[in-house]
Amino acid sequence: MSEPLLAVRGVKTYYGNIIALKGVDLDVNEGEIVALIGANGAGKSTLMMTVFGKPQAREGQILYRGQDITRMETHEIARLQIAQSPEGRRIFPRMTVYENLQMGAAVTGGQHFASDLERMFTLFPRLKERMGQRGGTLSGGEQQMLAIARALMSRPRLLLLDEPSLGLAPLIVKQIFGAIGELNKDEGLTVFLVEQNAYHALKLAHRGYVMVNGVITMSGTGRELLAKEEIRAAYLEGGRQ
Repeated sequence: MSEPLLAVRGVKTYYGNIIALKGVDLDVNEGEIVALIGANGAGKSTLMMTVFGKPQAREGQILYRGQDITRMETHEIARLQIAQSPEGRRIFPRMTVYENLQMGAAVTGGQHFASDLERMFTLFPRLKERMGQRGGTLSGGEQQMLAIARALMSRPRLLLLDEPSLGLAPLIVKQIFGAIGELNKDEGLTVFLVEQNAYHALKLAHRGYVMVNGVITMSGTGRELLAKEEIRAAYLEGGRQ
């Protein structure tokens, strides 16, 4: 079997003396959508940020295409065709939609800028309508679309998506998850998705992991996890949208 695109091995991450990740093992294979679900504060976002180099793991190893990236700086990791759409969107509020997308393309030197811009506008038509508008004046859903599009402008092989549905209306969530599924199916984009909305995430994902207090407690296909009684009770009751 070929090696995973991303392999997390025994990773421990601390904030000062507090251990946030307690020896995490996880794989993301080329062409997969892998979801990491869990309650708020379980350590999901910490794992995603650790993969992207901030904070760095104190113990364990993170391998990307067989290369050890555990001690790399974030800007070096970004050059390896890994892109992150962080929790809370973090777009540049004073810049226009167009300028935000230009920033995303900076990693590749912008040589495919025009064609990539068209791709993003096809994927998220709303952004085309808002092209000259400042990022900070967009709705929450539009800002999320912009954050994902900005990440995609760097032409990643691996997209790290942190809580893309957070605080958004069900219809917008459906649109965003639809776009992620489309990118995976049409372009073979590999996606590692951290989500509190377990129903949407597991429905979309090929495989999933459950995190509780900095530890992976369960894994399986998206369908298997959706069918488990304890998952339904902990994460899905009343959560269907």
